[in-house]
Amino acid sequence: IPEDTLDIDAIVAEWRTAPFRPVLVYGSGDFLIVSRLQERRAAIPGLVIQAEPRRHYPDGAAVGHVAGYAGGISATELEGGTFREARMGDIVGKAGLEVAYDSVLRGRAGVRYAEVTPAGRMIRGELVGRTVAPTPGASIQTTIDLPLQRFIDSMWTSDSFLRRRNGAVIAMRPDGGVLALYSFPSFDPNLFVGGISTADWQALNADPRIPLFDRAVGGTYPPASPFKLAVAAMGLKRGLVTMTTRMAEPCTGGYQFGSRRFKCWKPEGHGRVDLTGAIKTSCDVYFYQLGLMLGPDTLLADAQRLGLGEPSGIDLPGEARPGLERRIKDYVDARGRSVWYGGETLNLSIGQGRNTQTLTGMVAFYAALANGGLNQAPFLVTRRRGAPRTDLALTPEQLAGLRNAMAEVVAVGGTAGFSGGGELLVAGKTGTGQMPSGQADAGWFIGFAPHDRPEIVIGMVVEAGEHGSTVAPYVVRMIRRYLLGPDAAVISVPVDLPVTEALGPPSDALAIDSLPEPAVSDSAGDEGPR
Repeated sequence: IPEDTLDIDAIVAEWRTAPFRPVLVYGSGDFLIVSRLQERRAAIPGLVIQAEPRRHYPDGAAVGHVAGYAGGISATELEGGTFREARMGDIVGKAGLEVAYDSVLRGRAGVRYAEVTPAGRMIRGELVGRTVAPTPGASIQTTIDLPLQRFIDSMWTSDSFLRRRNGAVIAMRPDGGVLALYSFPSFDPNLFVGGISTADWQALNADPRIPLFDRAVGGTYPPASPFKLAVAAMGLKRGLVTMTTRMAEPCTGGYQFGSRRFKCWKPEGHGRVDLTGAIKTSCDVYFYQLGLMLGPDTLLADAQRLGLGEPSGIDLPGEARPGLERRIKDYVDARGRSVWYGGETLNLSIGQGRNTQTLTGMVAFYAALANGGLNQAPFLVTRRRGAPRTDLALTPEQLAGLRNAMAEVVAVGGTAGFSGGGELLVAGKTGTGQMPSGQADAGWFIGFAPHDRPEIVIGMVVEAGEHGSTVAPYVVRMIRRYLLGPDAAVISVPVDLPVTEALGPPSDALAIDSLPEPAVSDSAGDEGPR
C-alpha cells in the first residue's frame, strides 16, 4: 500500500472511538494489493476485504465546485451531528452538491451480523435472518447545462489571459435555475475517491491560488459599476428620477463635494446625460448626485430590499454574506465608534467603499431585472426551485427602461461596445472593482440576452481582470455558445480592446476605517473601464 495514502494516527484514533467496528485502512486497492493481502489474510486477524461502489466524476475539474466530493466522516463531524444517522466509517459529502444534498444521496447502511471467535477470526460471515438490507439513496437532477459548463472550463483553461487569473462565472435562467457555475482554479474531485493521498492534499492546500475555494459563492468583491443598476432601481422606485432625468450638475470630469473633488473616469466628462446615458457610459458624476438624493440610510435600506444585503440562498454550501450593513450607524471603526463620512455616500453610489458582494448575489439581482422584477434564490436541483426573496417593485415600464439602457452599454459608444454582443441583443453592465491593500482590480461583466426576452443571465468576475470591458467579450462568447450552439462560439475573444474608460489611481475608500481623520478618496470614481 502506498505510504502517502495512509494516516496511521488517524486510523488508530478512529479505531479507538469504536473498537468493535471495522475501520477503513485503505479505500482504493488495485488487483495486486488485494491479491497480496488475500495471501496473508490468515496472518491478519480482523482483515476485511470487500467491494463497494465508488464515485466517478467524468468531467473532473470542470465540475469540481459544482459536484464537490465525498469522503469518510470525521470524528468532529460525527460528534457535531452534522450528518444525521451517520456512523463512523460512512462516506459523506464534503463539498458542493455532495454535501448540500448528502441526506438525499447517502441513504442508510445495512447491517450484517457475523459469528467470530474471541480472536476475531470469522466463523460464519452472515447469520441467516439477522441481516438488515441497506436503503439506497435517491437521485437528484440538476439544472446544469453540462455542455455549457464544459465550454466555460475549456475557455478559461485554454485562454492565455484567463488561465493566469482567478475568478468565477455563474450562468442561470431568469427564474434562478443555474446553468453553469465555475470557479477557477478548480480541482479534480476524482482525487478524493477512495481517500486522497497526503501529497495531493498538501499540494491543494499549499497552492497560493486556493483551488478548493469556490469563488462563485464564497468570494466577495467590490461590486463596482454593476451596483449602479441597483442605485438606478432605487431612484426609479422612489420617484426621484425617470430614465430621461438629467442631474443639476453636468459631468465635467468630476464632482465637487465639500473640499474634495470626486473624479469621473472620463477626465473631459460626459456632459448632461440622462439616466439611460449615465448607465450606457457609466458616468460616475450622475450617480454621485443620485446617491446624495437617496442618502446613505436609504441606499443601505433599499439595497437590503433589493436582496443585496443577504446571501442569495443558493443550494450550495459556503455562500459568503455580502459586506453591506443595514444602517450607517452599524459601520464602526477600529475603536468601535460609529463612523460614516459624507463622501462615503458617493463611493457607495458607484459600487465602491464599504460594500462587497458575491457573484451569486449580483447575478441573482440581474436575473430579477431580466424576469420582471422577482429576485429568487438560485438553485441547482430541479425539484427545489428558487424561493422568492424579494420583489424589486418596479413597473414594467421602469424595468424595460433599465434593460434598454443596459443594451446601450453593449452598443456602439457603450462601455462594452467592443464586446461583440450587439448582434445577440445582449444587455449588461461592465465594472472594475477597486480592491483594498494594493490588490489588483477585479473586472466584472453581468449581462443577459436577448434583452427583450431574456433566456440566459451570465455574470463573470476576474481577479486582476484589468477592466470590465476586457471581461465582457468572454461573457458574450458564453451567451453565443448557449443561444446559437457550439459552432458559434469559436469566434476569438479580442483581449486587447480599445480602452473606453481610463483607469485612474487606486481609491482609498476601502481603507477608510484605518484613516486617522475623516477622509475620502478624491479618486473614488476612477474605476477604469466598466
